[in-house]
Amino acid sequence: MRTNYDRQLKKLNDEMVEMGSMIEGVIEKAIKALVNQDVDLAQEVIRRDDQIDQQEKDIESLCFKLLLMEQPVATDLRQVSSALKMVTDMERIGDHAADISELTIQMAGKPYVKELEHIKAMAKESRVMLVDSIDAYVNLDLTKARKVIAQDDVVDDLFIKVKSELINLIHRNADAGEQETDLLMVAKYLERIGDHATNISEWVIYYITGEHISGN
Repeated sequence: MRTNYDRQLKKLNDEMVEMGSMIEGVIEKAIKALVNQDVDLAQEVIRRDDQIDQQEKDIESLCFKLLLMEQPVATDLRQVSSALKMVTDMERIGDHAADISELTIQMAGKPYVKELEHIKAMAKESRVMLVDSIDAYVNLDLTKARKVIAQDDVVDDLFIKVKSELINLIHRNADAGEQETDLLMVAKYLERIGDHATNISEWVIYYITGEHISGN
């Protein structure tokens, strides 16, 4: 019976990795669509959100099945309960990728009022945080989980830079205020992606150590 339980736990890990890969992919495509003002690619990201939602439901169902089985020990329970929390953050990251793509469609057709260097840097950092947080879960890597949490400061600092630049632009050119506001929302969604990756890593630490860390 324990062998079956271990098999189901491995399936949970595999499902989490698959969902993490899906989300990493939509973030990458959402940013590429934003930078290139590619409406078709942005629409693809939005369509993928339904698949991510379904993956979340599948993982939740598997977690509940594992909790109802008779074999779990304390570490198993922490793994499954952490996965349940993590998958919610992962689904929200998928939502934010779709949100960014909706703004991309809204801004299409007009040149950007500024270079997107800091937004692209935010996207890169938040994507690395997501990948590392899932890797930390699968490999029980406490060091990597803590590194992700520390890395959130980098994303926050970049968001402050983007916000400051866009507010200054709005003051200088109110006519472009709508696009500047949309770009600020893009940056805010990326900042939230970093927060969700941090949450995931905090749950990884709980899974490994039993220690709760304050979340975002």
